[in-house]
Amino acid sequence: QVQLVESGGGLVQPGGSLRLSCAASGFTFSSYTMRWYRQAPGRERELVAVIGSNGDITNYADSMKGRFTISRDNAKNTLYLQMNSLKPEDTAVYFCNLIRYGITYSGKGTLVTVSS
Repeated sequence: QVQLVESGGGLVQPGGSLRLSCAASGFTFSSYTMRWYRQAPGRERELVAVIGSNGDITNYADSMKGRFTISRDNAKNTLYLQMNSLKPEDTAVYFCNLIRYGITYSGKGTLVTVSS
């Protein structure tokens, strides 16, 4: 059974940093591309970043480039998102995401609030 459990969210001041984690289980983590998405209140879910199965290929939404870093530890079955220079508009619930055999899986998300 696929399980994705996000953690690391919280309240942070503008300009601050957070590191999100996503613990994965129930599938061969090292074989799959993984993604982070986010959903702000009243807005559609948007793609934040993508990382290839080996961690050698990454891609980011334009508004996150230079501020966010996606990474993974395949030995620990864990996906990460390092977020720096946070802005109030980064406030959202952040989800990790897997597409496996055509089925999309996400965890329950972790809330990030950027506010002074």
